[in-house]
Amino acid sequence: MSIVAQMNGAPQRESKAARFRALLDSPELAFLCEAHNGLSARIVEEAGFPAVWASGLSMSAALGVRDNNEASWTQVLEVVEFMADATQIPIMLDGDTGYGNFNNMRRLVAKLESRGVAAVCIEDKLFPKTNSFISGAQQPLADIDEFCGKIKAGKEAQSDPAFSIVARIEALIAGWGLDEALRRAEAYHGAGADAVLIHSAKSTSEEVLAFLDAWAGRSPVVLVPTKYYTTPTHVFRDSRASMVIWANHLVRASISAMQRTAARIAADEHLLGVEDSLATVGEVFRLQGASELEQAERVYLPRGRRTRAVVLAASRGRELGALTETLPKAMLDVAGKPLMGHIAETYRRAGIKDLTVVRGFAKDKIDLPGLAFVDNDDYETNQELESFSRALDTGAGDCRVIVSYGDVLFRPYVLDMLSEQSADIAIAVDTNWKASRNRGPERRPDYVSCSLPNSREAYYADVWLAEMREAPTARIHGEWIGVAQFSAAGIEVVRTLVADWRAEDEAAVLGARMNDLFNRLVETGHGIKVVYTTGHWLDIDDIDDLVMAGSFV
Repeated sequence: MSIVAQMNGAPQRESKAARFRALLDSPELAFLCEAHNGLSARIVEEAGFPAVWASGLSMSAALGVRDNNEASWTQVLEVVEFMADATQIPIMLDGDTGYGNFNNMRRLVAKLESRGVAAVCIEDKLFPKTNSFISGAQQPLADIDEFCGKIKAGKEAQSDPAFSIVARIEALIAGWGLDEALRRAEAYHGAGADAVLIHSAKSTSEEVLAFLDAWAGRSPVVLVPTKYYTTPTHVFRDSRASMVIWANHLVRASISAMQRTAARIAADEHLLGVEDSLATVGEVFRLQGASELEQAERVYLPRGRRTRAVVLAASRGRELGALTETLPKAMLDVAGKPLMGHIAETYRRAGIKDLTVVRGFAKDKIDLPGLAFVDNDDYETNQELESFSRALDTGAGDCRVIVSYGDVLFRPYVLDMLSEQSADIAIAVDTNWKASRNRGPERRPDYVSCSLPNSREAYYADVWLAEMREAPTARIHGEWIGVAQFSAAGIEVVRTLVADWRAEDEAAVLGARMNDLFNRLVETGHGIKVVYTTGHWLDIDDIDDLVMAGSFV
């Protein structure tokens, strides 16, 4: 659904307010979850909750102020508007005391309805309020008649008859007892409240259950078991509660996660220790609705430059023996998903969705959705350069190309590093090349010599490939990890070079690997930029590598 449709409200048979009222009136217990901004509201919706609790405590915390009406009601309204735009499920605002007297309440209801908010909950304390869990017993309560006037004013101000006002009773928090709570509930119900919320700061649920029993279902009752969270849910159902609100748990979860992450980054002074435990940037984009904007851009904007990935996966992988007798190496199972599926996911996480796979051995077995295919049926008599050339022959236009192998796993940040390079050709090189020295006879590492070894000086300077072949240890600066990037101009250079080379010696081209291409490019005066990395990739050459791949992903 488009962002515009969301903002304008997608066509519905009933309003959000009507859907919220149905939850209140249903005999089934409904659960609401706290949100404090548009992102968290969308997460609540995706988790399957039927409605959102726009928590005053959580919004105040997210704004960095105290839950004492330090955030103005217009600031709260702006946050809730973003939440309503981001979701299609109803929202009930934690409206504190209504932000003033009956007149403020009328304006609040009108403003909430204009922004698509379904309900508001107001509490019978004095403005400015203090959070109920901070010296609650010492906090004064509102006059019953004055509070009833707020409820009546709000009900008369609403334009949608289904808009709900929930009256929150603080008598138990303030220590005034069950009788006072019931007296207030009866008055608020009589004033037109669509439900009552009975609040308690005790660690057990006895007093709210006593209220439910005495109230006997005269109107819907909402519970907030923040303190009495050990009470089994069936107890609330058996007591005929209408709604349960998980009132502040997302903001608390985010605080814990941010504290851990910030402390780790501060201690490590780099991001490698946290990156794999975080939501990807792609997930952030998904929650923001980036895909809708991409669709709109294709409609309203001229086509610009794009990125295409080419994965070379024509070979069988004989070194894996019986595992690849009928199945290409790229389709071997790694943690419940084909190896090629993990490679495709890495590209997609980096925002690259145009993926072409060059198939050969048992090509029909490589049939994952969302991929384009080029077939190299002569894979037994040619090498990687021929597969790459065939993929380039299917490309078009002004397009950046990333090429990688179908048996190499790597972290998405490698693609990010390459994308930042302005050179027409760039390769990723692992400085930890010695770790692969003794990994078996099937291993064919692509060692590189560069214009500068990895160092502080290299970090601030451009590093260029000198050659990619076996060399004395003193001249080895790293190992190519099997990932390279070509600009549109770089692709044209490759096409021209391969065509000239083929005319000169076609057999040499058919037998050439990617390292042969890089060496010939350097020899003919074409610079290849080197991007140094350390680890965070895996070349799957044997059974041990395949086992390691399960942990890598």
